[in-house]
Amino acid sequence: MLSLNFSKYKYECGTDEAGRGCLAGPVTAAAVMLPLDFKNSLLNDSKQLSEKKRESLKPIIETEAITFGVAHIFQKEIDSINILNASILAMHKSIDDLITTPEFIIVDGNKFKPYKEIPFKTIIKGDSKYMSIAAASILAKTYRDNYMSEIHEEFPMYNWKQNKGYPTKEHRNAIRKYGITKYHRKSFKLLPEQFSLEF
Repeated sequence: MLSLNFSKYKYECGTDEAGRGCLAGPVTAAAVMLPLDFKNSLLNDSKQLSEKKRESLKPIIETEAITFGVAHIFQKEIDSINILNASILAMHKSIDDLITTPEFIIVDGNKFKPYKEIPFKTIIKGDSKYMSIAAASILAKTYRDNYMSEIHEEFPMYNWKQNKGYPTKEHRNAIRKYGITKYHRKSFKLLPEQFSLEF
């Protein structure tokens, strides 16, 4: 069972990102502040849930949260500031979107930069421990997946609708065959190095 709050503050928000390891598309973060009486037995880390369950939880989180925010940082900026900084920037921008200013921030993972003067705590595997981080992981994942499905229409040969820009065998084979698009992250190793010469 996930815990609701880490701190003693009423206005605590959880934040998480999706798409860090992808070869294409944005890194997307969400921040969610849940009411103290929030309950949902389905809520879990987005990686543990099916796409159908994530999609069904999305409107519940959006309706029942005190406030939530979602932000994309796109490939050009990822290439310019690196993926770690882009992930943290996406989290900061998602917190900017909150209508109520948080008194405390809990962050999935172990890397974060101070946001204004607000105290924070990084929590490894926080998305499987705290409801607000789990809710943020679901929003980040569903918003990013929907964006990848939209740009799939423009470049269907990479099958982003299915692989969401992750480095699947199919995605890498499509890069070999068709090259890269404006959505690919040029600072990433898009293809594993070929050490053997093909005779």
